[in-house]
Amino acid sequence: MRVHLVDGTYELFRQHFGAASRHRDSHQHAAAAGVVASTLALIEDGATHVGVASDHVIESFRNALYSGYKTGEDMDPDIKEQIPVMERALMAAGFAVWPMIEFEADDALGSAARTAGADQRVEQVLIVTADKDLGQCVEGDRIVQFDRRNRLIIDEAGVTEKFGIGPASIPDYLGLVGDSADGFPGLPGWGAKSSSAVLARYEHLENIPAAPGQWDVPGLRGAAKLAATLQAQFDDALLFRQIATLDYDVEVGSVDDWKWDGPTADFATICAELGDPELLAYAERLAR
Repeated sequence: MRVHLVDGTYELFRQHFGAASRHRDSHQHAAAAGVVASTLALIEDGATHVGVASDHVIESFRNALYSGYKTGEDMDPDIKEQIPVMERALMAAGFAVWPMIEFEADDALGSAARTAGADQRVEQVLIVTADKDLGQCVEGDRIVQFDRRNRLIIDEAGVTEKFGIGPASIPDYLGLVGDSADGFPGLPGWGAKSSSAVLARYEHLENIPAAPGQWDVPGLRGAAKLAATLQAQFDDALLFRQIATLDYDVEVGSVDDWKWDGPTADFATICAELGDPELLAYAERLAR
């Protein structure tokens, strides 16, 4: 079997700023309905086992680690209001849904990817998001990312081609360059090129020599300044790496729990509330 793990929060944003934006005035929950439709489309394309993770609240345990970490304060209220609507609709549609409160959707996706990866019946795990954070979960061509918008499969070679480093170094990379979307800055002067060049050689922060004269990174410019910054702010780099590292201990059940067996009896009511009765007919047709 092939397992599909969907980033529901990412999909909600994608729908909100995509097709749903054309129907927002007449269809209050168009983005949520769009996520349900796009998840059902996975079934139409042959998916059998699907799990969807969402950020039920935007804050997580990471906010206690770093005060500047992202919150829901600046989130578009139209998107924020639709998160629980989307979750309820997906559950009624018959999908396994993981609404995250203490953790984040990425943590649930990572945990599910590991659970599925340990199941010998699973041929391939597709994490349905292009989010760079999930690159750390990729293993060979068995656990991959699926960028639906560009119809692109990102395997381990694809992660390396994109970032210049393997999946295991993604948290270290983010610890150095930062992530503006998540609200942590990384280290001054450490850009994408310098970070990937150094980590391609040393893989993890602890392996980088303190003295720049010991660095074996041909063609790297400004090694002395980079080394000085890293030594002065090493604790910050470790903290940012910790923030960027997924927690794989989220309870997501087993692969068998994610099998789609059709919509529940509540789905008709939900579709009426969403103002999209065609969703019901779509789900029932797929369930035959």
